[in-house]
Amino acid sequence: MPDPAPVTAVQDAEGHGPRVCDDMTVEVALAVMAGARVEYLTVCDGDDESTGLVTRGRLAVVRNSSAYTDRIRLRDVLDGPLPSSGVGECGRVLGVLALSR
Repeated sequence: MPDPAPVTAVQDAEGHGPRVCDDMTVEVALAVMAGARVEYLTVCDGDDESTGLVTRGRLAVVRNSSAYTDRIRLRDVLDGPLPSSGVGECGRVLGVLALSR
């Protein structure tokens, strides 16, 4: 097995949570979310431009679908563009559903 690429998650300058590259797989993104204890990630393209958010709930739905493969990338499952309203109480992005366990 080849060594996996290093995973980096950097806090977004606008406070939208960890920023990750859109070529990250769903499994790696879920691991990053668990490690960072966040419910969403800001997804960026190759030019480090934010392209949207992806939530833990959305990734769980994708991972549990019959069409799931370990090759699905975040760019394929984005929840949508960054909210214009910014960050709300407790550092949560407004309009992003937070799931409880």
